[in-house]
Amino acid sequence: MTIPREHGAWGMLLVPLATGAVASLRSNVNGGGALALFILAAMSLFWLRTPVESWLGTSPIKVQTKDERAFVLKVIAAIGVLAVASITALLWNGHYLGLLTIGAIAGSAFAMQAGVKRLGRKGRMPAQIIGAIGLTSTAAGAYYVATGKLDRIAVALWLANWLFAADQIHFVQVRIRSSRAANLDEKMKQGLPFLLGQVGLIGVILAACRFGLFSGVMALAFVPVLLRGTLWFVRRHRPLDVHKLGFSELTQAVIFGALLCASFFV
Repeated sequence: MTIPREHGAWGMLLVPLATGAVASLRSNVNGGGALALFILAAMSLFWLRTPVESWLGTSPIKVQTKDERAFVLKVIAAIGVLAVASITALLWNGHYLGLLTIGAIAGSAFAMQAGVKRLGRKGRMPAQIIGAIGLTSTAAGAYYVATGKLDRIAVALWLANWLFAADQIHFVQVRIRSSRAANLDEKMKQGLPFLLGQVGLIGVILAACRFGLFSGVMALAFVPVLLRGTLWFVRRHRPLDVHKLGFSELTQAVIFGALLCASFFV
């Protein structure tokens, strides 16, 4: 009732945050303390959603008794104090006001996600992809508070992490839907939208390079995930193991994050 259960969401929050923090090291870091406050704020806000939804009864796991309701309310209050204190400290004396812009975009994404969720199963994947805009905002936020710059690099970090997250969400969904697909023809019937998405992803990456948002080295960070998605169509059929899939996607996220960070120091 109080601990976030979405393991993928943890990765979409923490990997971008780490890439933003590491990328800031190439500049003169002027906000070590601010970065620590931002991490506390991001973690608190992310954590807060689960107990709030449990308390309101909008999640699958709901409070059932008075004791549970009282306990969850105490957790909400404690986490809320941490979130408010860290955000207040960051914005004190007019510092880091760019976080308001990042927060407004992330908040709008989460609000849109809530609306799309009402569509039911059809809206599940689009809602996750929209929500990833908010989660991956930690990349831009971490870079901004560490350097004081809300510039092209901050935008590039946010976009790169969101593109990766969107591809990952789509791949997991197609793997679940195609768990019984035994050959290329069956995989193509189920996975053609994902394959077209891979092509679209390559197009966006090339466009970002063309307009100077991504460097060529930065674009290489996407190679492993693009290969993973494409090679799945020609690999022999294996029974779907959801836990193994989760760990393999976590490995992909770590590899992507490491390559993305490395691209700023080559």
